[in-house]
Amino acid sequence: MASTTVLMPQLGESVVEGTVVRWIAKPGQRVQRDEPIVEVSTDKANTEVPSPAAGVLVEQLAAEGAVVQVGAPLARMDDAAQAGATPPSAPAATAQSAQSGAANGAPLRASPVARNVAQEHGLNLEGAQGSGAGGRIVKADVMGLVQNQGAASAAAAPVHGEPQPRESSLDAPRSQPPAARQGYSQPPPQSYSQPPPAASSASHGPIQIALRAYKPPRYNAQPGDQVVPFDQRRRLIAEHMVYSKATSPHVPCTAEVDMTRLARLREQWKKAKETGGKAPSFLVGICRATVQALAEFPRVNAVVQDETIILRKDVNLGVAVETEKGLLVPVIRKADEKSVLGLARALDELAAKARASKVSADELSGGSFTVSNPGLKGNLFGAAIINQPQVGILRMGEIVKRAVVRELDGEDAIVIRQMMYLTLSYDHRVIDGVTGNSFLHRVKELIEAADFTL
Repeated sequence: MASTTVLMPQLGESVVEGTVVRWIAKPGQRVQRDEPIVEVSTDKANTEVPSPAAGVLVEQLAAEGAVVQVGAPLARMDDAAQAGATPPSAPAATAQSAQSGAANGAPLRASPVARNVAQEHGLNLEGAQGSGAGGRIVKADVMGLVQNQGAASAAAAPVHGEPQPRESSLDAPRSQPPAARQGYSQPPPQSYSQPPPAASSASHGPIQIALRAYKPPRYNAQPGDQVVPFDQRRRLIAEHMVYSKATSPHVPCTAEVDMTRLARLREQWKKAKETGGKAPSFLVGICRATVQALAEFPRVNAVVQDETIILRKDVNLGVAVETEKGLLVPVIRKADEKSVLGLARALDELAAKARASKVSADELSGGSFTVSNPGLKGNLFGAAIINQPQVGILRMGEIVKRAVVRELDGEDAIVIRQMMYLTLSYDHRVIDGVTGNSFLHRVKELIEAADFTL
């Protein structure tokens, strides 16, 4: 018989390992070439791994939740085996998620977003009724199950003071899928009336920090509290943020930017036939000014590698995008070579893919600088955390109309302008104050001049 070993693929230029999220194909199931058989998660994105050949999946070589190095075996295929044959025992058997298939052996029909939400809430979708096309389970169906489960659990809530099970959901090892963690369901707070297990003084949450004298205070969960374990995305974000703050001495500097000319330019763009009545956003205009300034200040378009600074030739601009599962930063490659319309189209495409969980690991890798737009309502200004190993990040604030002083015909006058605070956070290991401030001032100049062409 001809056997094929499915290997963990390289899912991005900086990716060295992946975590098995769920098995899409079951042992004994026949799959076609390029048909997805397993979903894996990296520090960039979730990706479905296709079968390299047609055949029967005879053995799963990695359990759900297992961390697998790039190039290591995931599964074994056999093109001569009969579908439905009893497969040999596999390490994944004990951790198989109930979400990977229905009770009758048919693949579970659920959207990727629905699967992700169900996994985060520890829900078993087996037997669930879907309201989507062809009975497909969609997000709204999962949220209905969450609400129903919360109501049922609330009715069976224990009385305060009764003995509680010693094991909480946080006692389960991280390699175990959420569906298998004992007592993990959301939102029933009573399932977590016991406090999380005690941690050593050298840890605080999922981040290991060496502490000598200070011991972080621990909060004992009370009846009615909800204890929600970090999912994989939140754990990665948390570790990245702590690592960045511990690694880079962040220096914030803020500029007040007059957005009035850019606002007027956007009105002209709406009338242009190239835009079809939809003008590129303020974010696109700021990205255009940023990439132009990065070309003039190459030290800001750099990465730190060990004890060296690599001044990157390409301006690969990362733009933070909020999704249902947390923050993602897709990258517009060679952004300095794109026009305003080119940047707008690239940004729209990547943002849509990120929110639909279809962005690839490569599209989340290789950024040389990041622009963050946390929302233009109630956000006056703030300083963002650097996306490692980059050395700077630019954060937008709210655009508001304010009375400002301008010189008109040689006289000072108070006029109404559309103003915004723009904050640069830079790595002081690499960038000194003069360079950081000069770069930010140049971005401000370009935005206020608004001399951009579509």
